Amino acid sequence: MGVTIKKFTEEDLNCSVIINDRFTVDSILLLTATGHSIQYTVKKVRPYEKQYSDDPDDLLCLQEYIDHPDQALFLAIEGNDIVGLVIVRRNWNEFAYIEDIKVAQKYRRHGIGRLLMDKVKDWAQDNRMAGMMLETQNNNVGACKFYERYGFFIGGFDKYVYKGINQLSDEIAIYWYFIFE
Repeated sequence: MGVTIKKFTEEDLNCSVIINDRFTVDSILLLTATGHSIQYTVKKVRPYEKQYSDDPDDLLCLQEYIDHPDQALFLAIEGNDIVGLVIVRRNWNEFAYIEDIKVAQKYRRHGIGRLLMDKVKDWAQDNRMAGMMLETQNNNVGACKFYERYGFFIGGFDKYVYKGINQLSDEIAIYWYFIFE
């Protein structure tokens, strides 16, 4: 698989950057906080499909990521196809905040997520940031395990974040951190 990672440029504005991010939820993380430590256990649940919707307004703002010193969009490309992307910006706390990272379904588990994360890490270090951070949900166990394998740790969680969107939501936001030494 000949995947290359490149920074999003004006030449890419006409490309489709919509990536199918559908995944099967078959387990969730149950989180507990003890002192300054957060642990989790994995609980099996009845399987269902989940997909994050692409907000058309987000797609209209892609030009904001071109040549901007405090934010970037990187693409994973195989041949002529965009098979992954990561969107990152400098957060108020001097961390590189990963707003989104996606790999197309058929390209998952081939190291593309790691290549994208490596690019973010390089970008953040080149821009003298404190580390990287991101948020995901407790029902995206595959992503959580990936972040943990990469070296992230859980810095916090919030069981109310998604209640504003859906009062019945039982999703828990998990905040992951990777601090540069």
